[in-house]
Amino acid sequence: MKRTITVTGTASAKAVPDLVTLTLGVETRRETAAKAYDDAGAAATAVAASLRAAGVTDVDLRTSGLNLRADLVWVEGQGQKVTAYVATTNLHVGIRSHADAPAAIAAAVASGGDDIRINGIEQGFADASLVTSQAQEGAWQDALTRAEQYASLASARLGAVVSISQQPVHSAPIPMGGLVRAYAAEALPIEAGESSVSASVTVEWELLQ
Repeated sequence: MKRTITVTGTASAKAVPDLVTLTLGVETRRETAAKAYDDAGAAATAVAASLRAAGVTDVDLRTSGLNLRADLVWVEGQGQKVTAYVATTNLHVGIRSHADAPAAIAAAVASGGDDIRINGIEQGFADASLVTSQAQEGAWQDALTRAEQYASLASARLGAVVSISQQPVHSAPIPMGGLVRAYAAEALPIEAGESSVSASVTVEWELLQ
């Protein structure tokens, strides 16, 4: 019976991110549903226009989520009463020049006024292939080193590779912020730092005497 050894290797690689991904929200609270809906559309259009003027391309702008609801309160003796109508929508933005990100965000805040929300920001890679390749090579070397060590402990040596199974690759973006209500339109600095990509590979080798 053929003897084998199966080992999982992991590694990560880091690089300076070159892509800023921003999630913006528009929220309008008005006396009528139609007014809330119309004003949300106008605000979202103004925000998108300011981002395009800052150099963001159409392929890096995506709208998601549209909600129109009534704000209700309970009034004793009268039941539920509508206090306002709220319309919300989200805009996902990719900013491919890290240096341009602060000014682009400030422009979006200025154009959206009190109706804009910053729901989150992440930094990553427009093309993660190079850093992913580095992580995968590191994972392979980690698996090989482990396998050779175990084979030596078993008074054996490694033979041919029987199988290779690559686990999903995970990136580790830098999350920033949460739900932020925008009151000013001054550019805030965004530090790049480093983002990492992790890789994991499971390899099965023959064990030889």
